[in-house]
Amino acid sequence: MSYQGYQQLLVEQQGKLLVVKFNNPKKKNAINRFTYQEMTRVLTEVNDDESVSLVVFTGVGDIFTAGNDLTQSANSDDLDAFFKQSNATFKAMVLSFVNCKKIVFALVNGPAIGIGATIVGLSDVAWCSETAYFHTPFTKLGLVPEGGSSYMLPLILGRSKASETLLLSEPLSAQEAYQFNFVSRIFKASQLDSVVWPKLRQYSELPQNSLLQGKRLVKEGFLENLLKANEAECKQLLLQFQHSEFAQAIIDFASRKTKSKL
Repeated sequence: MSYQGYQQLLVEQQGKLLVVKFNNPKKKNAINRFTYQEMTRVLTEVNDDESVSLVVFTGVGDIFTAGNDLTQSANSDDLDAFFKQSNATFKAMVLSFVNCKKIVFALVNGPAIGIGATIVGLSDVAWCSETAYFHTPFTKLGLVPEGGSSYMLPLILGRSKASETLLLSEPLSAQEAYQFNFVSRIFKASQLDSVVWPKLRQYSELPQNSLLQGKRLVKEGFLENLLKANEAECKQLLLQFQHSEFAQAIIDFASRKTKSKL
């Protein structure tokens, strides 16, 4: 299969690895609705590609992703329609992670903000660099947990740490992420070419049917609750978009950006 026509993502097949990179360095790899569409596309296409065993998400440069691009709504004349469409696009992207049959690997090469943090919880395996941290400032933005995080993070981190992270906007350092099982390894940037990528290529050569069936069995234990969480989160997000707290957060964000340019 030829992975062509991607504009927001860098997509490259390397043997049995499919490497997907967030590629928006001018905005710290922030994700817009077109990126979400491409994420959905690549995770759907790869399901039918027998030549790929493992999908690796990482970022261009030294950042994983700064999360959702908050400037998108400024270009819309109909905010209600924009938020409904964006919500549907986002929901489909989360479902594409949930429904991906291949092993999804989050190689977090730097800060992971918002959806950048929550897709780590949707991945089968996550490793992070020493410089990585995870931050979900949803409450500060007048929003709620998304990306299935209201279910996956308490499951992974425990309720108290998950609430501290998701509700109180406390960042999670690389060491904390490892301590609380959010990632299974921490790597040094100098180890990427000598240790990390060779190990991923080694994993991709494991018997594919066994990998896929094993993943299916692991996922069965929590799939139903994850789907329910995504449904409830997206429903509540639509309501949050209409709330004054979110409107004020966007105004404050725009004001900070304007001041930073002065």
